[in-house]
Amino acid sequence: MLPFDTIEEAATFLGRNLTVAETLWFNYSAKKSDYFLFCHNILFLFLIFTLVPLPLVFVEMMRSLGFEKYKIQPKVSLSLSEMFKCYKDVMRMFILVVGPLQLVSYPSVKMIGVRTGLPLPSVWEILAQLAVYFLIEDYTNYWIHRFLHGKWGYEKIHKVHHEYAAPIGFAAPYAHWAEVLILGIPSFLGPAIVPGHMITFWLWIALRQIEAIETHSGYDFPWTPTKYIPFYGGADYHDYHHYVGEQSQSNFASVFTYCDYIYGTDKGYRYHKKVLRNLREKSRTDGAQNGGSYYVPTQDLKSE
Repeated sequence: MLPFDTIEEAATFLGRNLTVAETLWFNYSAKKSDYFLFCHNILFLFLIFTLVPLPLVFVEMMRSLGFEKYKIQPKVSLSLSEMFKCYKDVMRMFILVVGPLQLVSYPSVKMIGVRTGLPLPSVWEILAQLAVYFLIEDYTNYWIHRFLHGKWGYEKIHKVHHEYAAPIGFAAPYAHWAEVLILGIPSFLGPAIVPGHMITFWLWIALRQIEAIETHSGYDFPWTPTKYIPFYGGADYHDYHHYVGEQSQSNFASVFTYCDYIYGTDKGYRYHKKVLRNLREKSRTDGAQNGGSYYVPTQDLKSE
């Protein structure tokens, strides 16, 4: 809750007029408690888990419109009822674990210094903090993910997430309840080390989940804006990890690829892509010689 009754008082405190964004923030948040503002995360997560994967459902149902060529594992197709079942399982986890966790974690967010007051952070400050959050989350998530692919971690916890060997958008948060709790730690570390404004915190939670859904989409669209982000993994990169499954020792990174490259856990994936390129070149040559077309589906090769 802001310690001002009027915009004039806020302007006097800042020593300047409020920006348009600050005026909007004042009008919305002035009489709301910090706890209430923090709990917006529950609504954001519900909307993201529900709405963001819906275009992918449409794409999956309408492959005949030309989306087939972008499917990473084109031989795998899920029905609408199967995708809805995944959504129901995710919502059950949301109601029983994610939502309550958000409700009780406010004291820790308050303790690390996430603020709700004025002034608002600049766009550059928000972008810089988000970049730090993604890097910290990616690095810590990498090691936790590697641990979960050990015999005990996989059998007891992580195999639930790998039930979808060809991932779909709704399956991004589909996991064992313990994994949901454990992977909440990397998401919290960035804001704990570099605390910012509540708006930045909202954006971080939302963008991280949207990124996870995109990574689990099962489609490698050429127009995806994330392809222009350096070292970004993306759907094709993470899809290989799901395809190999239980024995996978490749592509542990959640967002970027640098950890896998540094620690040598992308060798299986790079070998896989190299062999696929050779097969495609051979098919292209054979097709040209025979006057025909060529196609080599990516899931026809599994290599570790």
